Amino acid sequence: MEEEAEPGVSSRTERKAIEKAKILQRESDRKLVRMVGRVLKKPEAERSEEEAAVLLLHGETAEELCKRQVRRNVLKRKQEEVYDDADELKSKVKQLAAAVEQAKHLVVYTGAGISTAASIPDYRGPNGVWTQLQKGRTISSSDLSKAEPTLTHMCIRMLHKENLVRHVVSQNCDGLHLRSGLPRHALSELHGNMFIEVCTSCSPVREYVRLFDVTERTSLHRHGTGRRCSHCGGELSDTIVHFGERGTLEQPLNWKGASEAAEKADVILCLGSSLKVLKKYPCLWCMNKPGSKRPKLYIVNLQWTPKDDLAVLKIHGKCDDVMSLLMEALNIQIPVFDRAKDPVFSLATALRQEEVNSHTREVIAPLDGQEVCFPGSGEPAEEATAVLGGWFGRGQGKGRKKKKKAA
Repeated sequence: MEEEAEPGVSSRTERKAIEKAKILQRESDRKLVRMVGRVLKKPEAERSEEEAAVLLLHGETAEELCKRQVRRNVLKRKQEEVYDDADELKSKVKQLAAAVEQAKHLVVYTGAGISTAASIPDYRGPNGVWTQLQKGRTISSSDLSKAEPTLTHMCIRMLHKENLVRHVVSQNCDGLHLRSGLPRHALSELHGNMFIEVCTSCSPVREYVRLFDVTERTSLHRHGTGRRCSHCGGELSDTIVHFGERGTLEQPLNWKGASEAAEKADVILCLGSSLKVLKKYPCLWCMNKPGSKRPKLYIVNLQWTPKDDLAVLKIHGKCDDVMSLLMEALNIQIPVFDRAKDPVFSLATALRQEEVNSHTREVIAPLDGQEVCFPGSGEPAEEATAVLGGWFGRGQGKGRKKKKKAA
């Protein structure tokens, strides 16, 4: 019996010894990296002979640490916000105005940067959602029900009205394009709309526009809002497309409209988007066409984007500032958002009596004295103030964790 047990004991001892050796080796490597790193931080003139010998002896480690530092510096530069000076900004906007006037089919791509003036944080800016999460910080709350279309939203709507913009492709879920008065047929909300819930059991899919954020109970791969379709009784779902998900809804995503617009486009204007997500959609960039036949690209963003090298013009400025100068150059008056004419009031579907308390989000309220039939009654719950939507700042982390586990 003892002889039979010996191979098992020996095997277990060997495995433990191997694991211990691996642990010791990792600790030794970490110490070496720290030691070489400390030497590299010193100016070359201040290094002792012993420290110079360390770098010579561990050249591969020193080279790898230098490469890491270069990558960090490049990433840091890409995250920095750059501003064109006033004269340069005006000069660039004049070039943009000429392109807008000459374009036969101008398409606008928008990102979170056009909504920051409405006190909605962007994602990759210095104080953006992803930036804060990557630093291990909590996201500050935003009461999105009080947000209204910005000057940029209203400019885009007016440019469409003047037939200078043919289609708008947006990554934003805040619904501000819709509320600005931009016609729905001219809008593709690729990642959904926080005010719209749908019944996918109905054919065609039945849509319900609400006056509150419907994503309160939803998250990555969990889209049920808890309310029911008034026609078939099926559970309603939000329209948000999170990281790691594929949007299949015809509306409000309108991928057909986006791809058709991109195919016809001769000019694409990107406003406030890092393009790190949009670049993954080849149909938006006419990648099946030769380079000379692709749309001319104009970018307005304070930070680096992966499409900068392909752009005819890159403008480093805030979207509202650039659009204000553009409208002035085009001699087009900028309309002011009128809460009384907010399209969401006429599009909204009232909640049924039993659904009045199905949410705690604050309702978009009409102006004093304005008679509008909107869902819900009475005062919103106390929890409704300063809250985040179920879509805002979520999804990315969960998606990454799942990938790591799978790997």
